[in-house]
Amino acid sequence: MSPKSPEEEFPQKAFGWAARDTCGHLSPFKFSRRATGEEDVVLKVLYCGVCHSDLHASKNEWGISMYPLVPGHEIVGVVTEVGAKVTKFQEGDKVGIGCMVGACHSCDNCTQDLENYCPNMILTYSATYHDGSTTYGGYSDIMVANERYVVRFPDNLPLDAGAPLLCAGITVYSPMKYYGLSEPGKHLGIVGLGGLGHVAVKFAKAFGLKVTVISTSADKEKEAIEHLGADLFLVSREHDQMQAAMGTMDGIIDTVSAFHPLLPLLGLLKPNGKLILVGAPEKPLELPAFPLIMGRKMVAGSGIGGMKETQEMIDFAGKHNITADIEVIPMDYINTAMERLVKADVRYRFVIDVANTLPKTA
Repeated sequence: MSPKSPEEEFPQKAFGWAARDTCGHLSPFKFSRRATGEEDVVLKVLYCGVCHSDLHASKNEWGISMYPLVPGHEIVGVVTEVGAKVTKFQEGDKVGIGCMVGACHSCDNCTQDLENYCPNMILTYSATYHDGSTTYGGYSDIMVANERYVVRFPDNLPLDAGAPLLCAGITVYSPMKYYGLSEPGKHLGIVGLGGLGHVAVKFAKAFGLKVTVISTSADKEKEAIEHLGADLFLVSREHDQMQAAMGTMDGIIDTVSAFHPLLPLLGLLKPNGKLILVGAPEKPLELPAFPLIMGRKMVAGSGIGGMKETQEMIDFAGKHNITADIEVIPMDYINTAMERLVKADVRYRFVIDVANTLPKTA
C-alpha cells in the first residue's frame, strides 16, 4: 500500500489565527487538520478562552514554541462528526477540549488517570502529535481530537463563560482536591485575583471553605468580597494586616506568575500548612528553609489535571453554577487583547467568539 499523500492524511481544511514568529502578532492562517480517526471527535469551535499561556507561547517566552502557532486550549463547541469507534459522544453534543490532546496511555501516570503528568503528554498546540504533525489550538474554526481528551459540558453551563474552566478551572480545582483543601471548614488563602484566582474563590466557596484573598491591590477588596464571595481580604504589602493573619490558614493556592516573596505567605500558614504554586514565574522564587522546618510546612506545585478529574471538575461547576467572569471579544481583537493581558487589564478572562467572528476575518 502506497503512503497517503498530505492531502489524504490532512483533508480537513481549517482556518484560524496564528503567530509566525517571536513578535507574537497573530493574523489569519489557513491550514489542514487530520482525517477523522476511529476514536476521533470533530467539533465546530464556538468559543475559545485566552489564557496567559497563549501570550507566553506566541512570543516563545518559554523557549518551546513551534511556528506557525495557533494558540488556544480553553475550547468549547459542538460535535459535528465522530469516528467509528467513538462511544462517549455523538453529533450535536456540547463539548470542550483543554490543555492536552495526547499521552502515552501506558506509563504509571496514565494508568492512574494522570495524563497531565505523562512524560509524553501532548499539548493542544505547539507540540508534536503521534503522527508527527504539529498540534494547533482553538483559535480556529474546527478541532479534531481523540475522544479521551474531550469533555462533555453540562447543559446548564454557558459555553462562553465555561470555556476558561478547561484551564483555569482545573488548575485550581485539582490541587484543592489532592492536597485536602476541599474539606468544608478549612481556611484557604488565594494569592492573586486574576483569571485563576477569581475562579479559585468560586470553587473554594462551593466546597464550603473560609476564603481569604491575598493581593497587592487594595482596590480589589470590594470585588473579592462583595462580588466573588470571599470572607476576608489581605493587602500583601500591608505589614500589619499580614501579621494579624499569621498562622491562620490551612493552605494557600498561589496563582501569581510574577516574581514575588514566599516568606510572608509561609507565615500565614498553620503548622502542616501547604503553599501550592499554580502560577509560573519566569524567574526562580526564593525558598526559605527555616519556616518550613519550624512548622512542618510544605511548598508544592500542581498543573491542570487528568481527563477524569477534568470531567469531574466541569460536572461540579455545572452543579454549583460556577463560571468565569469574562469579556467576550471578536477574533480580530486578539492582538489588542494580548496587549491588555500584559497589563492585567481584564476582569477576568477574555473569551473569543470564534463561531460568529472568525469567518468574517477570512
